[in-house]
Amino acid sequence: MAELPRELHERIKRLCAEGDDLLDQGRCEDALARYGSAWELLPEPRTDWSAGEWIMAAVGDAEFQRGDFAASRQALMTALQCGGSPGNPFLRLRLGQCLFELCDRQEAANWLAGAYLLEGQELFAHDDPKYLEFVKAHLQSPPGGWPEGW
Repeated sequence: MAELPRELHERIKRLCAEGDDLLDQGRCEDALARYGSAWELLPEPRTDWSAGEWIMAAVGDAEFQRGDFAASRQALMTALQCGGSPGNPFLRLRLGQCLFELCDRQEAANWLAGAYLLEGQELFAHDDPKYLEFVKAHLQSPPGGWPEGW
């Protein structure tokens, strides 16, 4: 992938850092506005830029935190289109959580299991314990069988 001009890259980084600070304060809408501004600065096609991966990962995280799991899933899938690795534990975690919340348990299990196998339970430490319980139950279930209650 080509590199962005330095000044543009710095503007995008600054907007994303502002978005991250706002998200840490629980101001999801304001954070999404900053990430959206950063996304709009990317030249077309936006998915050709590696910066798109971390912008869309941030959007996916913000949408997840505000409870819009469909929007989060879409942003995370866009992050993958921008060169995001399916082996990225954070992308796998958030995508799996979204799929879990959208009741696509089989796909959720696939993404969450990958996240768990890559990073272990520490990756799940700041999220609802149901996701870790789900993935552990899935990994311990016999092939082709689902753990009871899932």
